[in-house]
Amino acid sequence: MRQYALECKDEEKINRFLTSSKTGYLGMSDNGAPYVIPLNYVWWNGVIYFHGAAEGRKIDILSKNPQACFTVSEEFGTMADPIPAMTDTAFMSVIIFGKAHPVTELSEATGAMQVMLDKYVPGYYHTALSGAHVERYRSSLGSKTLVFALTPVNLTAKENKLDTTKTYYKGRTSKMDAK
Repeated sequence: MRQYALECKDEEKINRFLTSSKTGYLGMSDNGAPYVIPLNYVWWNGVIYFHGAAEGRKIDILSKNPQACFTVSEEFGTMADPIPAMTDTAFMSVIIFGKAHPVTELSEATGAMQVMLDKYVPGYYHTALSGAHVERYRSSLGSKTLVFALTPVNLTAKENKLDTTKTYYKGRTSKMDAK
């Protein structure tokens, strides 16, 4: 990390951010070429979990090279300044480096999928997800679904807090902010 002033080390804030954000980006290396895909995910017990079809490019890549990174980023507004170089964006981002692997323990896969349902459709289901459902589920294309875990080897977080006095809104001009 180059901008240490933006580094966030607050574990509670990082956990809250990873728990509440909706989309993450899985970065992989496909024979030396980058391949990044957006995914629904959960941050559960200090691990990133995601799921997908048991076949396809992602599976092919991860089976050859499980090294991956997972990025979650949220933008919280633009901060205007009469000096163009001082105009900035408020954000938080986390990058997790580690190895992604299929979850083979049915209870862990079921637990991760339950946490995912609770995150994306809280209160929708009146009963807990069964392991049998996870084990038998097939996608619309007939593929078995796999749950993956990415355990962090390294995690970095950055945050640029929103200065509400500088929040840009349509119609705001530099003349309004000139001192």
